[in-house]
Amino acid sequence: MTDTEIFEGHEGGKLSVAATRPISSPRDLSVAYTPGVAKVSRAIAEDAAKAKRYTWADRLVVVVSDGTAVLGLGDIGASASLPVMEGKSVLFKTFGGLDSIPLVLDTTDVDEIIETLVRLRPSFGAVNLEDISAPRCFELEDRLKEALDCPVMHDDQHGTAIVTLAALRGANQVLGKDISGQRVVVSGAGAAGVACARILQNAGVADVTVLDSRGIIHSGREGLNPIKRKLAETTNTAGLRGGLGEALKGADVFLGLSGATIDESLLAGMADDAIVFALSNPDPEVHPGVAAQYAKIVATGRSDFPNQINNVLAFPGVFRGALDSGARAITENMKLAAAEAIFAVAQDDLGPDRIVPSPLDPRVAPEVAAAVAKAAEADGVV
Repeated sequence: MTDTEIFEGHEGGKLSVAATRPISSPRDLSVAYTPGVAKVSRAIAEDAAKAKRYTWADRLVVVVSDGTAVLGLGDIGASASLPVMEGKSVLFKTFGGLDSIPLVLDTTDVDEIIETLVRLRPSFGAVNLEDISAPRCFELEDRLKEALDCPVMHDDQHGTAIVTLAALRGANQVLGKDISGQRVVVSGAGAAGVACARILQNAGVADVTVLDSRGIIHSGREGLNPIKRKLAETTNTAGLRGGLGEALKGADVFLGLSGATIDESLLAGMADDAIVFALSNPDPEVHPGVAAQYAKIVATGRSDFPNQINNVLAFPGVFRGALDSGARAITENMKLAAAEAIFAVAQDDLGPDRIVPSPLDPRVAPEVAAAVAKAAEADGVV
């Protein structure tokens, strides 16, 4: 893929608005716009719930970013993040059948972002937060969930966590192991690292150790922010201290979400039949060919190596299921259901080099959507 091909593929943007009704006669115009549209507006004014049937808002996902944590590029600003958000909207349409528009905001103030989305609420049905830096992203998501009566999900957190759990299910199936007995080391305490630690615990992993740039997060460490303090209360049950070398001794799973490079010698101390998910993009923490010398199963976030952990396996189906069911929120059980659905699709052809389905597998989004909708009804958020 050349630079020319890439820039030509983005020229003029990747989105457009298409009419769902033809306007080829005066009658068509009168129905779609004035005077006919006034009847619909009056009906909605009398009963706001009718907007779900007579507008696109209920099926519209807004992809929201402030451009502070875009891919591996960091804080590049709202305008520079727009190509990524356009791409995300394309994926919503392609894989989930959902209309989506990017909404990049020229502010990093959490209060201003919340106020903006609250004021725009009549225009959309769900919010996909994207590429917003930690720890602000945690506060923003939590407060938006309280402020809005619609599904809100930060995909960098929960999309990554959902697919990671599905991949770990697949890897364990191949190896004949049980997730509850494993010791998992998570390198990186940003948005994805925190969400992955939480979903793994909710899925039954009893021993999770999380590291940031200063080493193992534990309750005796000073200077922890509120998110890391909470992590320290529920992780590192062995009471480990030190860095990655100490954490990886005897570990069953390494989950890399930090962007840092690790010395391959550290992998040699892991347990037999180890699993390595080196997910930093575009450069994994360790080259998969090197990791394969020490681990039975290796995954990355890249499409040019086997076992790609790709969020597109999760978010289109998660939002489709939430909107199909009329859910007001996305719960932990809905995320767990999504992971199980992805794993179920992969079971048809599991192997060391195929622990998750292909991102292009057309079965994934419908199965995820159905599982998420069922979980939403069970959780009573419909």
